[in-house]
Amino acid sequence: MTESFFRQVVVPVANPDDAEATAATLVPYVEGTDSTVIAVHVIEKAGGAPDKASVEQREQWAQDMFAAISDGLSDTGIALETKILYGTDIASTVIDAAHELDASAIAFTPRGGSRWRKLLTGDVTHNLVNKTDVPILVLSDGEVNEQ
Repeated sequence: MTESFFRQVVVPVANPDDAEATAATLVPYVEGTDSTVIAVHVIEKAGGAPDKASVEQREQWAQDMFAAISDGLSDTGIALETKILYGTDIASTVIDAAHELDASAIAFTPRGGSRWRKLLTGDVTHNLVNKTDVPILVLSDGEVNEQ
């Protein structure tokens, strides 16, 4: 069951620290299997409003995240692929990519943040868990944030 669950797992990452923590937490689940990890980063488009940074800057930022997850998975034998995604809704973009990539699961480490911030900006974790038909594994990085 574990091997089929992690046959091809999509792993969204938000920043280099998140990529590092996610890799460390994911390794025990996939090490020694024939799993393929597809690390994805969503470059969020503003939907008509000016973007926060240039696409080139955000693509470079994504490459930094991919380097961090690659380092975390090195010497494990885990196959790693990376993909930059573009969309106005992070959760929907990740879910769509999981379908396109024939993912067996989506695995991620939830990001911290206050409840107010999540209410105002949208809660990606909530949307990933509640708006998909792809199996989800929420990984704990050991830090609980109760703000």
